[in-house]
Amino acid sequence: MFLSASDSAAWNRDGFFLVRGFSSSEACDAMLRRAIDLAREADGRGVAGAAIVHPERNLAQSVGPDARAEERVSKVFKIHRDSVFHEFATQPDLVEAVEHLLGTDIDCFLSQFIFKNPGAWGQPWHQDAFYFPFDRGPQIGVWLAVTEATLANGCLNVVPGSHLEPVHEHLLDRRPDANQGYVEILDHDMSAETPVIMEAGDLLVFHSHLMHRSKDNNSGGIRAAMVYHYAERGTVDLAERPAPINDWMPVGERQVE
Repeated sequence: MFLSASDSAAWNRDGFFLVRGFSSSEACDAMLRRAIDLAREADGRGVAGAAIVHPERNLAQSVGPDARAEERVSKVFKIHRDSVFHEFATQPDLVEAVEHLLGTDIDCFLSQFIFKNPGAWGQPWHQDAFYFPFDRGPQIGVWLAVTEATLANGCLNVVPGSHLEPVHEHLLDRRPDANQGYVEILDHDMSAETPVIMEAGDLLVFHSHLMHRSKDNNSGGIRAAMVYHYAERGTVDLAERPAPINDWMPVGERQVE
């Protein structure tokens, strides 16, 4: 993935840029099939090998007891060592671009497949860095649209330039049945938000301080995405109890065995 002058300018100005047509439809389909396999192996929640499967809490009642496992799942975490997900996380052009942005060797430390089934709620305004109590930053997220992301199915919204902000206070999501770990920022003007509408295969690259949210999926179809987070190699997690979904994996030519 060659970084154009416009990509670099957008990164510095807005805290994100979009790469159209980064991945093939075949690769996206393979990711969706593998995520469904893991969801079914965990029967909608729990573990499937190394993967950690979180249910979609607000759909627990509405989808019914006979729903397929993948219709009850919110996210599948810790999969960047697994088959098609590992292949994507380590592909040289992606790694080279992230290393260029961070100016250093990198690790992939977090991965999640997002199902976002019909009726699923969006995730409130947040900065990913809130979840990363590390000794250095920033981190970089890459968000692959596995299916199209539209206004109807709850695409991401971002606040351009908010990556220049510090990490704001995040309060617990106040909605009943909010998903595990959901928090929200309330002390910032979000009126400059802009939707990020994507086709399957498009890739969003974004700064860990960028404020973003997603809205509810009001369509009749899934809005699937695959997300990876990268950090400078040698980063130390300062949390007293590091998050179990994190798994530090060196990537790139100078991987550490």
